[in-house]
Amino acid sequence: MPPSHASTSDSKPAASGGGVQSLERAFDLLERMADAGGEVGLSELSASSGLPLPTIHRLMRTLVLCGYVRQQPNRRYALGPRLIRLGESASRLLGTWARPYLARLVEETGETANMALLDGDEIVYVAQVPSKHSMRMFTEVGRRVLPHSTGVGKALLANTPPDEVRALLARTGMPAATEKTITTPDGFLEALEQVRRVGYAVDDNEQEIGVRCLAVSVPDSPTSAAISISGPAGRVTEAATERIVPILQQAAKELSDALASSGSAG
Repeated sequence: MPPSHASTSDSKPAASGGGVQSLERAFDLLERMADAGGEVGLSELSASSGLPLPTIHRLMRTLVLCGYVRQQPNRRYALGPRLIRLGESASRLLGTWARPYLARLVEETGETANMALLDGDEIVYVAQVPSKHSMRMFTEVGRRVLPHSTGVGKALLANTPPDEVRALLARTGMPAATEKTITTPDGFLEALEQVRRVGYAVDDNEQEIGVRCLAVSVPDSPTSAAISISGPAGRVTEAATERIVPILQQAAKELSDALASSGSAG
């Protein structure tokens, strides 16, 4: 998040990068609200941001008028519904930005490459570049699946506290897509421990018989994101896994760096 700059007026441009300070501060407050779970009081925002209460009140009043923040009956402030449309559009854009990296994954691994996000309790695929093999995997962009039976689901939840994972699984249930699907919370938590240990996730015939998937999370992504390759189990073998995983991890790092640079000022 950008540092706050001392100034006598919110309308003056910030000293760094020629940005408008009031805009920097408004977006900083929105991010602080998101970090706090979406609802905060003015005093909390003042304490965390270091800005004086009158300044915060003026910025929040503008955000309320624009629909990006709403004031609750308890006088606290919550993120507003107009952010949903922006978020949905940005999620689709994330898939667009990822496509060159997925295309390179296909070139280097020979298998179909995917990008997925965690949306609520579900996994949603936002981008795919298909393999050039005649026998290849195809997942429709926009498709939603449950996390417990997918490599991307494991990659995305690997660093989530166990109690939160158990709560999610209780909400979604753990239906078996195949006879190899993990169907117990303890089994899934063991799989997440394995992901943390080796640095990548595997879907071994768990979503679809005959298909193996390798997945890694995108570090420091603005929203929880993972990339994966999927292919026939006869091609995505243990030997192929040793070759493919470093390529996947490098692609995730490069995509992470690209997302970070696109969001930096100046």
